[in-house]
Amino acid sequence: MNVLDRFLKYVTFDTQSDETSKTCPSTDKQRVLGEALVEEMKAIGIADAFMDENGYVYGTVPGDPSLPTIGLIAHMDTAPQAPGANVQPKVVAFTGEDVCLNEELGMYLSAKDYPYLNNCIGKRLVVTDGTTLLGADNKAGVAEIMACAEYLIQNKPRHATLKIGFTPDEEIGRGADEFDVDGFGADYAYTVDGGELGGVEFETFNAAFATVNVKGRSIHPGAAKNKLINASQVAMEFHAMLPVHERPESTEGYEGFCMLRDMTSNIESAKMHYIIRDHDDEKFEQKKDRFYQIAVYLDSLYGDGTVEVEMEDSYYNMRRQIEPVMYVVDRAKAAMERLGITPYSVPVRGGTDGARLSYMGLPCPNLCTGGQNFHGRYEYAVVEEMEDCARILVEILTDPSL
Repeated sequence: MNVLDRFLKYVTFDTQSDETSKTCPSTDKQRVLGEALVEEMKAIGIADAFMDENGYVYGTVPGDPSLPTIGLIAHMDTAPQAPGANVQPKVVAFTGEDVCLNEELGMYLSAKDYPYLNNCIGKRLVVTDGTTLLGADNKAGVAEIMACAEYLIQNKPRHATLKIGFTPDEEIGRGADEFDVDGFGADYAYTVDGGELGGVEFETFNAAFATVNVKGRSIHPGAAKNKLINASQVAMEFHAMLPVHERPESTEGYEGFCMLRDMTSNIESAKMHYIIRDHDDEKFEQKKDRFYQIAVYLDSLYGDGTVEVEMEDSYYNMRRQIEPVMYVVDRAKAAMERLGITPYSVPVRGGTDGARLSYMGLPCPNLCTGGQNFHGRYEYAVVEEMEDCARILVEILTDPSL
């Protein structure tokens, strides 16, 4: 199962999504990878492979009809937080010493900064040149699913029917928007969108987007007393009222947060975009409500309509959908154990397409990919872990207990 060659090919496609776009997919360049995947799928024997009008790629590897139909899903897009074009991947043997990504920029990948690297001594890493993200999130998952499918087709073991789904726009929260659950036809599925080897995840954040709009009033500063309302200043007051200890850099595990994504402002107007996250339903609602409370308070100081909050839920904690069908999680863990891999489950401090798909009637926990440091220039993937992840997928589909 040649996972590495596939991965190195896929990351050369620029597939960043764009949250400002209203189309689906949000960027046409995602279709370019989708078309390439359809061609590759047909070449290895997936006769029904196709990409629909919304940029979703589907295909089937028929198996024993007496077994469940199992889906494997990964997303094609990469995150907009770091450059995604002209990715220059390189494979390095990790000895424990710092890995030079870009000498000119003084960028090094170090176990001091990223302790998981201590588990990777003697293994191969795929890294960037320090100018872009890598795209392991989620092209590692795409490569592993493709390797699994090819193995099943070539070796013909007894296996469950495999349904493949590659989605656009997961990174901007829209990956499940147009997913055809009924047409997909799986009894349950797994997103292959996690991190270090052994991960089987079935808890995600509850998630919301918030936009805070501030209306100011400009006047010459020399005549400003009791007249000027500086929208930039009011916006900073709003942000300062959010708890410092509830920022991403201060939280871990089950601790939720509110994160300022971006801000534009001048005297007359300001706009801030936030994401709000919490695993606990009650705390999630409290975090959202705090935004409205702050707006009401600032309006009492500066006048009605000074601060307006727009709120939209994105996805919810998948745990309540997975708990009634925990055999899906147990099956993945058992597959890992048969391969000598120790499984673990931790709360996902993010989201996957599986969170929303689980609420759309397709139970869909998340599996590891072997990637790390997603959404940034220090992203890397562990070759041996990617290969193991592909083996896990095969093991799930050929589970002797099915």
